[in-house]
Amino acid sequence: MFGLGAPELLLILVIALIVFGPGKLPTIGSALGKSLREFKDAVNSAETDDEKSVDEGKKEQNNDTESDRKA
Repeated sequence: MFGLGAPELLLILVIALIVFGPGKLPTIGSALGKSLREFKDAVNSAETDDEKSVDEGKKEQNNDTESDRKA
């Protein structure tokens, strides 16, 4: 994806361990995971809301054309 292989990821992990220390690293990882999960859920809910809006718009458009046909 970003051209990161195992050596690069290991280097990033070692630097994070040095900067934050072994006590804070699990907390930071957990917070990062929760943030990513919430972001993913928000994006998915926005997509489903958009799809519902499009479906409702199509239903309204169909109802309008049916009303025009009856008149």
